[in-house]
Amino acid sequence: MAKGYRPVDRDQVFLFPPDMREWLPAGHPVHLVIAVVEDHLDTSAFHARRRTGGAGAAGYDPDMLVTVLVWAYAQGVRSSRRMEELCRTDVAFRLICAGNLPDHSTIARFRKDFGGAVAGFFTEVLILCARLGMGRLGTVALDGTKVAASASKAANRGEGKLRELAAEAVAAHAAADAAEDELYGEGRRGDEVPPEAWSPRGRAGRIAGALAQLEAGRRAAEAERDAKAAEFRARREAGQRTGPAPAGAAVALAQENLARVIAEREAQLARLAGRHAAGEPRRGRVAGVQDYCRVRQAAAKVERARQREAQRQAAAEQAAGPGPVRNITDPDSRLMPTRNGFIQGYNAQNVTSEDGLVIATELTGDTTDMAWFAPMTARAQQAAALIGAHRPASGREAGDAPGSSGIALVLADAGYCSEDNLTCPGPDRLIAAGKRRDLEQAARDESGGAAGQDRGGTAVQAMRERLRTGDAIAAYRQRGHIAETPHGHIKHNMGFRQLSMRGKDKAAAEWTFACAIHNLFRALTAGHLTPQALAGLAG
Repeated sequence: MAKGYRPVDRDQVFLFPPDMREWLPAGHPVHLVIAVVEDHLDTSAFHARRRTGGAGAAGYDPDMLVTVLVWAYAQGVRSSRRMEELCRTDVAFRLICAGNLPDHSTIARFRKDFGGAVAGFFTEVLILCARLGMGRLGTVALDGTKVAASASKAANRGEGKLRELAAEAVAAHAAADAAEDELYGEGRRGDEVPPEAWSPRGRAGRIAGALAQLEAGRRAAEAERDAKAAEFRARREAGQRTGPAPAGAAVALAQENLARVIAEREAQLARLAGRHAAGEPRRGRVAGVQDYCRVRQAAAKVERARQREAQRQAAAEQAAGPGPVRNITDPDSRLMPTRNGFIQGYNAQNVTSEDGLVIATELTGDTTDMAWFAPMTARAQQAAALIGAHRPASGREAGDAPGSSGIALVLADAGYCSEDNLTCPGPDRLIAAGKRRDLEQAARDESGGAAGQDRGGTAVQAMRERLRTGDAIAAYRQRGHIAETPHGHIKHNMGFRQLSMRGKDKAAAEWTFACAIHNLFRALTAGHLTPQALAGLAG
């Protein structure tokens, strides 16, 4: 006999269990997340930023708000309004809140102000993972990933447009002041606001900040150009090989050389005139200053330098379009090149351990990775020492670095390849000296490797030869899995493809928070974070 359908009776009355923790199965991960934040992490930095006492309603427990954010980010939710909704409708969020219902403004204000505490939170999670036996440091990998900012590419403006907007703002303020003076009296508006109510986060403040950044960038570029020109002069005066003059200073250096040659020729002619006055006979026609061969050569060099500089500037203007730009929504963000075009965002640098922990992270505004090898390696060594100090003896493995407190090998792609990065102090390293396919071809080709394998300095050539050996290429093949898997998890599984906070400090805090959540859930999914393990830590 065919069975019927299950009854759908929406009028029945349910008796919920008296314990909220019984609303979800005992093995649900939210129980572990709550226990970790409340009992195993030092959250005093979050508490220190909250005000207690005085008149008014009691505030929300920072531990609860941190747990809400941790669980929300892990589920790919970053909207404070969506978090407020889930605190009312989702069982896991209701369990975290224990019946409290924080609104989106409370959540947004808490997240906006937690920047100073996030670095400590990241360290606390890393220590917890180390105490659980994680943090294999035999091989670590450094990689950068581009993260979109909370700003649009359309909000980028060049210096000319920024100055025009600033002038328009000044004119608008002046017109408004004149109208208010006529209406309310000189010096009064009628709706007086305390001076401290003005915020640099306003549009006028962001425009002024963007202009200041452009001016600082111009001064830095001029200082760098002057330093290179001074170095060129010093090598030339010392009789060393100088090579081509630095870009942007070639014309000035050529003019200096012309003036020096003219002065030398004038001195020669003056000495010759003195000898003639003393009775030395004249022998043929003597070339003057302007028709002297070396003066003509120096003048020709000046003209060629001017032509090259004009061509260089024209090419630079064509390649760069309107020139340096800044974003009036988030002036700290930059246009970042990706394989799918340009995005307005930041460049995040992460060092990852063999078992998928992000042990060091930094959000940067640089479009390239090269300058960050040494700083990130140094930070990774500090994190490695921290992990080694907290990892239990039973959790150490043969693949760990000596003494479980150091890093044995650092892997990095070709974006970090330079003579400085290959020779700077630090652990042993394998840095790609070309594209992955070229490395694989060179490792397989015993006759000489792929084309273009002779470029680079001594250290680059040595690294290229090393990567042709079986052991080195086998070790380097781990880079993609170690470095890029955490980025894939953060961006795809956690849905963290765009920052919610604006300004580098706040954006960096949000990215660090996301990396801490990745580490926490890496411990959970890898089976290290269990009720039994937490009980052992408490014991």
